Amino acid sequence: MARTKEFDPDVALRAALDLFWRQGYEATSMQDLVDHLGIGRASIYATFGSKNELYLRALTRYRDELGGRYRTLFDGAGSALSAVRELVESTAREALTDPDHKGCFMINTATECVPRDEGASRLVERGFDRLQATIADALTRAQQGGELGARKDPQALARFLVTFLQGIRVMAHCPEERRLTDAVDQALSLLD
Repeated sequence: MARTKEFDPDVALRAALDLFWRQGYEATSMQDLVDHLGIGRASIYATFGSKNELYLRALTRYRDELGGRYRTLFDGAGSALSAVRELVESTAREALTDPDHKGCFMINTATECVPRDEGASRLVERGFDRLQATIADALTRAQQGGELGARKDPQALARFLVTFLQGIRVMAHCPEERRLTDAVDQALSLLD
């Protein structure tokens, strides 16, 4: 008879995500995971596979959670251009108010694991592509609705904003309010 799991895999995955996000992939040992999750090494392997597989599942969960936040923001009633502005402003606010200065798990992965980890590289690239497509779509709707000038290129602006947002997330490790607020003001002026 198979034993039933004595832990909730979803709760364990969230705990692993938090640990990897705080410490990074390389600095997190299997023993760290055992201690933090409160489950045995064999149970971790049986449920999630290797440390790398667990990391990729945690990264996928993070990407999906972030994507859900973006969908809520962009699918809500209101102006498409306002949603883009709110995305930029909220990203800066998060960078300034995170007491742990963790930054973004996706960006942390990009700087630590890409390009040597193909799985992580694919997840990061897909995450950036999804964000860019979401922003470009919003900017196109804003342009069609007369909120964004006809001479603006929604695709080019979306590429810029994805790059800019990732820069904010890197700066979250050592945020300085004036630097971020000035940068946000400059970036948002491109939407005028």
